[in-house]
Amino acid sequence: MSKNTTRIALIFVLGAASLLAACTQEQQNKLSRSIQNWTGTNGVMEVYAGEKLVRRFIKVDKVSTALGTDDKLPRAYRYGYGVLDENLNFEVDPGEKKVYFEVSDYSNTVFFESPR
Repeated sequence: MSKNTTRIALIFVLGAASLLAACTQEQQNKLSRSIQNWTGTNGVMEVYAGEKLVRRFIKVDKVSTALGTDDKLPRAYRYGYGVLDENLNFEVDPGEKKVYFEVSDYSNTVFFESPR
Protein backbone atom coordinates (compact mmCIF):
# COMPACT_ATOMS: atom_id res chain seq x y z
CA MET A 1 0.00 0.00 0.00
CA SER A 2 1.38 3.41 -0.91
CA LYS A 3 1.72 6.28 1.55
CA ASN A 4 -1.07 8.22 -0.19
CA THR A 5 -3.44 5.26 -0.01
CA THR A 6 -2.64 4.78 3.66
CA ARG A 7 -3.24 8.47 4.37
CA ILE A 8 -6.56 8.47 2.53
CA ALA A 9 -7.68 5.35 4.41
CA LEU A 10 -6.63 6.92 7.73
CA ILE A 11 -8.50 10.14 6.93
CA PHE A 12 -11.60 8.14 5.99
CA VAL A 13 -11.49 6.09 9.20
CA LEU A 14 -10.96 9.18 11.36
CA GLY A 15 -13.78 11.01 9.59
CA ALA A 16 -16.15 8.08 10.02
CA ALA A 17 -15.21 7.77 13.69
CA SER A 18 -15.82 11.50 14.19
CA LEU A 19 -19.25 11.31 12.57
CA LEU A 20 -20.18 8.26 14.63
CA ALA A 21 -19.02 9.94 17.84
CA ALA A 22 -21.22 12.94 17.03
CA CYS A 23 -24.31 10.70 16.79
CA THR A 24 -26.54 10.12 19.78
CA GLN A 25 -26.67 6.64 21.26
CA GLU A 26 -30.08 6.08 19.67
CA GLN A 27 -28.74 7.07 16.23
CA GLN A 28 -25.79 4.69 16.71
CA ASN A 29 -28.22 1.90 17.67
CA LYS A 30 -30.35 2.56 14.57
CA LEU A 31 -27.24 2.45 12.37
CA SER A 32 -26.13 -0.81 13.98
CA ARG A 33 -29.60 -2.34 13.48
CA SER A 34 -29.64 -1.19 9.85
CA ILE A 35 -26.31 -2.89 9.22
CA GLN A 36 -27.53 -6.07 10.93
CA ASN A 37 -30.78 -5.99 8.92
CA TRP A 38 -28.72 -5.80 5.75
CA THR A 39 -26.13 -8.43 6.71
CA GLY A 40 -28.42 -10.68 8.75
CA THR A 41 -27.99 -12.19 12.18
CA ASN A 42 -27.88 -15.80 13.26
CA GLY A 43 -30.12 -15.00 16.20
CA VAL A 44 -31.82 -17.08 18.86
CA MET A 45 -35.12 -16.12 20.50
CA GLU A 46 -35.88 -17.90 23.75
CA VAL A 47 -39.23 -17.72 25.53
CA TYR A 48 -39.46 -18.49 29.25
CA ALA A 49 -42.33 -19.36 31.58
CA GLY A 50 -40.90 -18.18 34.87
CA GLU A 51 -37.42 -19.68 34.96
CA LYS A 52 -38.23 -22.54 32.56
CA LEU A 53 -37.31 -22.35 28.86
CA VAL A 54 -40.47 -23.29 26.91
CA ARG A 55 -39.68 -22.28 23.28
CA ARG A 56 -36.55 -21.60 21.27
CA PHE A 57 -36.38 -20.22 17.74
CA ILE A 58 -33.01 -20.48 15.96
CA LYS A 59 -31.65 -18.98 12.73
CA VAL A 60 -33.63 -15.80 13.35
CA ASP A 61 -32.54 -13.02 10.95
CA LYS A 62 -34.17 -10.22 12.89
CA VAL A 63 -36.96 -9.40 15.30
CA SER A 64 -39.14 -6.46 14.28
CA THR A 65 -41.49 -4.20 16.20
CA ALA A 66 -45.04 -4.26 14.89
CA LEU A 67 -46.46 -0.89 13.81
CA GLY A 68 -50.09 0.15 13.59
CA THR A 69 -51.60 0.21 10.11
CA ASP A 70 -53.15 3.66 10.38
CA ASP A 71 -51.27 5.43 13.16
CA LYS A 72 -47.82 3.83 12.55
CA LEU A 73 -47.28 3.68 16.32
CA PRO A 74 -45.31 0.76 17.80
CA ARG A 75 -47.43 -2.12 19.07
CA ALA A 76 -46.78 -4.16 22.21
CA TYR A 77 -45.28 -7.16 20.43
CA ARG A 78 -42.32 -8.22 18.31
CA TYR A 79 -42.34 -10.66 15.42
CA GLY A 80 -39.93 -12.60 13.27
CA TYR A 81 -39.17 -15.83 11.44
CA GLY A 82 -37.03 -18.64 12.76
CA VAL A 83 -36.75 -22.40 13.01
CA LEU A 84 -38.70 -23.78 15.98
CA ASP A 85 -36.07 -25.80 17.88
CA GLU A 86 -38.52 -28.33 19.33
CA ASN A 87 -35.95 -30.36 21.28
CA LEU A 88 -33.94 -27.27 22.38
CA ASN A 89 -30.60 -28.57 21.06
CA PHE A 90 -29.58 -25.50 18.97
CA GLU A 91 -29.68 -27.60 15.76
CA VAL A 92 -32.13 -27.81 12.87
CA ASP A 93 -33.26 -31.43 13.04
CA PRO A 94 -35.42 -33.29 10.49
CA GLY A 95 -38.99 -32.06 10.76
CA GLU A 96 -38.11 -28.71 12.39
CA LYS A 97 -39.28 -25.93 10.08
CA LYS A 98 -39.02 -22.18 9.77
CA VAL A 99 -42.08 -20.52 11.31
CA TYR A 100 -43.49 -17.06 11.97
CA PHE A 101 -43.61 -16.07 15.65
CA GLU A 102 -44.83 -13.18 17.78
CA VAL A 103 -43.78 -12.36 21.34
CA SER A 104 -45.45 -9.83 23.60
CA ASP A 105 -43.54 -6.98 25.23
CA TYR A 106 -44.83 -8.47 28.47
CA SER A 107 -43.43 -11.96 27.87
CA ASN A 108 -40.18 -13.19 29.33
CA THR A 109 -37.91 -13.44 26.25
CA VAL A 110 -34.23 -13.24 25.40
CA PHE A 111 -32.83 -12.55 21.91
CA PHE A 112 -29.13 -13.12 21.25
CA GLU A 113 -26.65 -14.05 18.56
CA SER A 114 -26.24 -17.80 18.27
CA PRO A 115 -23.14 -19.14 20.00
CA ARG A 116 -22.86 -21.93 17.39
